[in-house]
Amino acid sequence: ARPGARGAPAPTRLSRLLGVPHIATGDLVRDELASSGPLAKQLSEIVNHGKLVSDEIIINLLSKRLEEGGDKGELGFILDGFPRTIRQAEILEGVTDIDLVINLKLREEALLAKCVGRRKCSQCGGNFNVASIDIEGENGGPRMYMPPLLPPPQCESKLITRADDTEEVVKERLRVYHDLCEPVEDFYRARGKLLEFDLPGGIPESWPKLLQALNIEEDPDNNRSAAA
Repeated sequence: ARPGARGAPAPTRLSRLLGVPHIATGDLVRDELASSGPLAKQLSEIVNHGKLVSDEIIINLLSKRLEEGGDKGELGFILDGFPRTIRQAEILEGVTDIDLVINLKLREEALLAKCVGRRKCSQCGGNFNVASIDIEGENGGPRMYMPPLLPPPQCESKLITRADDTEEVVKERLRVYHDLCEPVEDFYRARGKLLEFDLPGGIPESWPKLLQALNIEEDPDNNRSAAA
């Protein structure tokens, strides 16, 4: 596995640049919810209360996706949102080799605003964000500015918000996330596979610095990595 258009998040941009699929476990969960499959009702109750989906369910969904990718000849992947627990990391280590784990770190006040500001067009499926973040720098550092990613006029009246993107639910998700994920960071740090990257702002500020940290060069003519 390898680490993850304008306004697209870093994992998605890396996926396009490296030519490997971007697999977000959150998307796998939402696809299952939309499918009205056997897990849909159980997942709905978990997600809408800000809880994390169990290891068993996530691993079931992820294993299915990786198997489908192997059948299609996919060479590598970027996992987004997994593993979140030590148990998941241990199981994943026994299934596939992980080259690198990137910990994208963002100040919590900015992260909260971005989560609550997420919107999706119910017609075209496009993802947007109405949050405008302008925060004083820490310890004399540069100011953090992340502009909103607003929809085109034809989508403005069709925007919907995820049921779990409320401030209360997001704060609970963050609390649970920190409790579970700090040990996972230590797990990969001890194996020399953890790259910690503090996001300095939006994509324009963060993208070139992230590529530099990964030792990847972007060719503007063919959008492929020239070095890794």
